[in-house]
Amino acid sequence: MGAVGTSADNAAAEWFLASLKREILPGRHGWPTARAVRLAVFRWLGFDNHRRGHSTIGYLAPVAFEQRSITLAITA
Repeated sequence: MGAVGTSADNAAAEWFLASLKREILPGRHGWPTARAVRLAVFRWLGFDNHRRGHSTIGYLAPVAFEQRSITLAITA
């Protein structure tokens, strides 16, 4: 986290929310229920955490990166 008021203060959160909006909102003009919105967000989170490769961690999915880190820590 940067100092209060710096432009980099919320960069990670801004990127995350922009990705979420860009991928689940195009072409949507509303949701039938609040439950449908929650399901769409949780589906996207599952994809993002379990399957999508992230460049900052060598194009691994976050779950795979974390499991690898735990395995390396246990064997060390």
